[in-house]
Amino acid sequence: MTANECIRNRRSIRKFTKEPVSHELLSRIVETASYAPSWKNTQITRYIAVEGEKKAAPAKCTDWSGNTKIMDSAPMVIAVTFIKGRCGYERDGSFSTPKGDHWQMYDAGAASEAFCLAAYEQGLGTVIMGLFDEKEASKLLEIPEERELAALIAIGYPDETPAAPGRKAVADLLSYQS
Repeated sequence: MTANECIRNRRSIRKFTKEPVSHELLSRIVETASYAPSWKNTQITRYIAVEGEKKAAPAKCTDWSGNTKIMDSAPMVIAVTFIKGRCGYERDGSFSTPKGDHWQMYDAGAASEAFCLAAYEQGLGTVIMGLFDEKEASKLLEIPEERELAALIAIGYPDETPAAPGRKAVADLLSYQS
C-alpha cells in the first residue's frame, strides 16, 4: 500500500467487530507511529491501551452519546497523552515560539494521525474522539500528573466500510504567493 492509498482510503470507523487487537500488533503500530514528526524530536506522545472492564471508564466521560456507542463497540480505546512542558519549550522553561504550549497538542495530533494510518495499514479501523470530560477521564484512567490527555482513539477490526466524505477542491485549499 502506498502512502497515497493509505491516506485516501483510511476512514473513521465507528463500528467494530468483537475480535481483540493483539498486544503484539498494537506494539508494531505504536513503533511505526513513533516516527511521526515532533518539535525538536521531543517525542512527547504516549499511548495507554484501555481494554476489558477498564474500557468503560472513558465511555463514562464522553460529552456525546455517539462516542459512548463507538467505545462500547471497539475492543480497545487508546488514550493519547503527552508529556507536559517539553514540546515548544526551551530548556529554561520559556516558550520557543509565540504559539506557547500549543505545539504540545500539535505534536499529539501528528502522532495520532500516524497511529491511525499505521493501524489502517494493518487492517484495523480507528476514529479519533475529542468530545469527553478531560478532567474526569484523566482521573478514571489514572493519567500521570506529568502528562495531559489529548484524545481518545477507538481501535479494532472494522464492522463497516463507510464511503469517503466529500473533499474541498484544491483551489479552495491552496494559494500561492510570489
